[in-house]
Amino acid sequence: MHNTKPYVLTRWSVPFAGFLVALMGGFSYAWGVFIVPLSEKYNWSTAEASLPFTAYILFLAFVMVPAGKLQDQYGPKKISIIGSILFFIAYGLASLVSYFPSPWWLIMTYGVLGGTASALTYACAAPTARKWFPDKPGFAISVAVMGVGLAALFVAPLKADFLLPELGIEKTLLFMGILSGTVCLFASWLFRDPPVDWKPEGWIAGKTKNKTSEIRREATPMEVLKSPVFYTMWFSFFLVVAGGMMCIGLLPAFGEKILGLTPISASIAISIFAGFNGLGRPFAGYLSDKFGVVWVMIFTYSLQAVAFLTFHLFATTAATLYISSAIFGWGVAVTLAVFPTLTAICFGTKNLGVNYGLVITALGIGAIAPAIGSWIFDLTGSYTPTFFSAGVMSVIGVGLSIVLKKKYLLS
Repeated sequence: MHNTKPYVLTRWSVPFAGFLVALMGGFSYAWGVFIVPLSEKYNWSTAEASLPFTAYILFLAFVMVPAGKLQDQYGPKKISIIGSILFFIAYGLASLVSYFPSPWWLIMTYGVLGGTASALTYACAAPTARKWFPDKPGFAISVAVMGVGLAALFVAPLKADFLLPELGIEKTLLFMGILSGTVCLFASWLFRDPPVDWKPEGWIAGKTKNKTSEIRREATPMEVLKSPVFYTMWFSFFLVVAGGMMCIGLLPAFGEKILGLTPISASIAISIFAGFNGLGRPFAGYLSDKFGVVWVMIFTYSLQAVAFLTFHLFATTAATLYISSAIFGWGVAVTLAVFPTLTAICFGTKNLGVNYGLVITALGIGAIAPAIGSWIFDLTGSYTPTFFSAGVMSVIGVGLSIVLKKKYLLS
């Protein structure tokens, strides 16, 4: 590697650093295991106990815009260090909830400060990986963001089965702060932009087999906001992610109430979803490098649309429920793995941090989707309308992906 400090052993250190900060962000995602303990200890409603996580997602999504701009301007190392320190502060303060037993204490500490910390670290993952890997951007970026999906698979059981029973709410929050801050500081040590005009040995721009992965132009954030392709991307991202989020939380209840599964058997659906969401991201990146980002999106969203629309007919056994969960997990994996690459293709790498921050605001708006899914179920008493609505949203996502391919990304 050219002109790099000795401790950066290979350029793969950068996506590994991204993996670590994404894993720590995902560690905070596994909030559901806190809801019952908080409700029982402090006599909060389920909605009140859920609010800190809602705030976390909103601040993660919307702080990504200024965090991305800061990362573009000052480099990933400095910004991720600030985020790492903020993790210590956020969860350290959150661990004092027994002294301030109000949902608002956790909303401000875990939600606002924790979400901001996650945004500052996560904003450094995809742009930095993309700069080091012009030859295989999809795979490198997907490795960098894989940690978020894997955390849900391994961390939620760790919290529920060990941390909360052994340490309690407050010490678990303190442990989260120490672990997240320490790991992210180590990742910050690995983060580093490549030298100007750096390129992999033997790689020549414009000579890649897959022309669809080549950058179309460099664009400023204002130019992005004036571009029709941005809004096509944004709505595609929003519709597919929101549709999935509407339904994921209903899978265990569907398994128990409709299929008659035990709670443990029904919860396997979420584990399968998390596994395909996390482990599927590198494969999604590999496929996008080989066949093109938008082709992977079109195929995946078409498959997801069919799975949602026929869910009430297909998911009639535990096995078919698990297959549906795998498809839904794959859909989220593809979206969160390939959209940073798609943003770089359409708008370049110079301002990739802030530009992808603009795109990922779709995730913040999508955070209201679980509440909408539950509301539809409460209103109708049936799971079918929610899953059918998600299917329609996926169909529209397919259409928007086709528009991207035909109108904007012709090679």
